[in-house]
Amino acid sequence: MPSAARPPRLSKSRYVQGLQCHKQLWWRVHEPDAPELAPTPGQENLFAQGKEVGERARGYVPGGELIGLPFYQYDNKVAATREVLMRDPPAIYEAWFLADETYVGVDILERTSRGHTVIEVKASNSRKPEHLPDAAVQVHVLRRAGLQVERAEVMHLNPDCRHPDLSNLFVREDVTALVEGALVGLPDELAAQQRMLEGPLPDVPIGDHCSRPYECPFIERCWPKVPDQHVSRLYRIDRKRALELEADGYATIYDLPSDLELSVIHARQVKAVRTGRVVVEPTLKSALAQFASPLAFLDFETVSLAIPRWPGCRPWQQVPVQFSVHVEERDRGLVHYEWIATGPEDPRPALAEALVAACAGGRKVVAYYASFERECLKQLREAVPTHARELERIEKRLVDLLPAVRSHVYHPDFGGGFSIKKTLPALVPGLSYTDLKIQDGEKATVELQRLMLEADRTPAAERAALREALLAYCERDTWAMVKLLEKLRSLVVDQLELF
Repeated sequence: MPSAARPPRLSKSRYVQGLQCHKQLWWRVHEPDAPELAPTPGQENLFAQGKEVGERARGYVPGGELIGLPFYQYDNKVAATREVLMRDPPAIYEAWFLADETYVGVDILERTSRGHTVIEVKASNSRKPEHLPDAAVQVHVLRRAGLQVERAEVMHLNPDCRHPDLSNLFVREDVTALVEGALVGLPDELAAQQRMLEGPLPDVPIGDHCSRPYECPFIERCWPKVPDQHVSRLYRIDRKRALELEADGYATIYDLPSDLELSVIHARQVKAVRTGRVVVEPTLKSALAQFASPLAFLDFETVSLAIPRWPGCRPWQQVPVQFSVHVEERDRGLVHYEWIATGPEDPRPALAEALVAACAGGRKVVAYYASFERECLKQLREAVPTHARELERIEKRLVDLLPAVRSHVYHPDFGGGFSIKKTLPALVPGLSYTDLKIQDGEKATVELQRLMLEADRTPAAERAALREALLAYCERDTWAMVKLLEKLRSLVVDQLELF
C-alpha cells in the first residue's frame, strides 16, 4: 500500500488497463518499476513512431496551441490548459484535464461552434474497438471539468495514402454515438478502480482478457508454469481449447487419449513427442522434388514506418531494405551475396539491382514462409519498374521450404511451432541464432531503422558494428535454409534405407 494519504489517481491509460484487468492495473500502479514493464526494443520503436504521428497530426488541425510541459507535470499541465482555454484558440494540442480523481490528456481539442471536439490520435491504419474506451474517458473527464464536449473522433492513419502526397495521411472518424454508449457505467468503473487501488492485490481469475485486447505484461505471474509438452504446445491450439483439455485431465501431450480426434499435424506431433523421435512422412520425398538445383536461398529484412518517406509507400508498409542470398554456382559451390541500406534515401532501386544479379544463377529461389518474400518482390516490381521483368521471374521461381517441414516432418523439440527459430536447432543441432548479437526479426527491424535514419546520432564505430550484426543475422536465415534442406534430404535417404 502507498504511504501517501491521497489514493493513487487514475489516468486515461490506467483506466483502459483497468478495464482489461484490475490486477494488471494494481501491479502497474504499485510496482511501476517492475521488470515486466521495461519496454522491448519493438515497443520503444512503436512509442517513438506513435509520438511522431501525434506531432504530425497537429498540422492537419492547424492554429492550435501546444501544452508543451514535461509529461510528469500533470497539475501544471492542467493549469496551463485552463489558461489557454481562456484565450479560446481554434485548437489545443496535448490539453490536460482533471476530474473524478482522473487525469486525461487530449491529443487534439478542437473548438467548434457549440463547444469542443475531442480528437484521439492513433498510429494505426484503422479504428479499433479498444480505441473507444480511450475516447470515452476523455469525454467524461472533460464534461465533469465543465467543458462542453459536442463530438468525439478517432484520427488514424490512412492506408490509402501514398508518398509523396501526404495530404490525406489521416482519416477522422466520428465516434460520438459509440462514445456516448461507452459512457454508460463509466463513472462506476472509475470508482471501482479507485477503490481497488486503495486495497490489497485483487483476486482476478485468468482468462481471455489476459491477452485481449493486449498481451498483459504480468501474464507469467498469473498463469501456472506448464511442462514442456503441455497440451498448450499443440500446434496452433487456442488457449480455450487447451484449458478444456487440461480440465478433462489431459495436462500433457502424453496424457491425450488414443481416440481423441486430432488434425494430421497434431497426430504427427503427438507421435513424435510420445516416441521421442523425429517423425518423417513418406510424402517428404515428393515434397522435396521441387527443390531442383541450382538453387538460390533468399531472405529479406524490412522496415515499417508509420509515416511513409519513399515514393509510393503507404503507412506501416514493410519495405525491403536488406537481403541475403546463398546461391549454388557451377565450379564455385555455394556463394553468398548480401545487400543492406545504410542511409535515409530510397533503398529499393539499388537493392533490386543487386538482388537480380544475386539470384541470376538459381533455377529455383528458396524462401522460408515464401509469402513474405513474394510480397517484398511485388513491392519492388512496383517501385523499380526498370527491373520489373527480372523481379517477376524471381517471384515465379519462388519455392517455400516451410510446408516441406510443416506437412511432412515433426521433431519433439519443435515445441508446437514451425518457425525457422524452432526447426533449425532441432533438426540441425549446433546451429541456431543464440550466438548472434541480433537474434530476431523485431530487433532487426528496429536496428535497421536506426542504421538508416539515425546516422547523425550514432558514432561511426557503433554504426559499423550494427551493420555487421545485421548482415550476420540475415545471412544466418539463408544459411539455415541451406542446412535445413540438407537435413530434410538426409531424412529421405535414411527413410529409404529402412525399407
